[in-house]
Amino acid sequence: MHDQITSTHETAFLNLAKAAEYLGISPNTLYVWRHRRQGPPSFRMGGRVMYRISALNEWITAQEQADSRSNAALSPLGQRPMKRAARTS
Repeated sequence: MHDQITSTHETAFLNLAKAAEYLGISPNTLYVWRHRRQGPPSFRMGGRVMYRISALNEWITAQEQADSRSNAALSPLGQRPMKRAARTS
């Protein structure tokens, strides 16, 4: 049973280096994002910065939805062109 708890714990949380690897970015980038309060949510566990895998996945989904290339509703290509304002001299 202890092995089951350990393996669940290891897969539920990632430290900063493993989270950066999971996201495909450098640990330094993730560190800077954390310092600037950007990027995925993190927390301290026993003095170590940790990331919940489910939170990383939710953050990735939110990033995809906010990008016009992934979210057709945000694509400027689907909108009618704006008319230019008349020039005043």
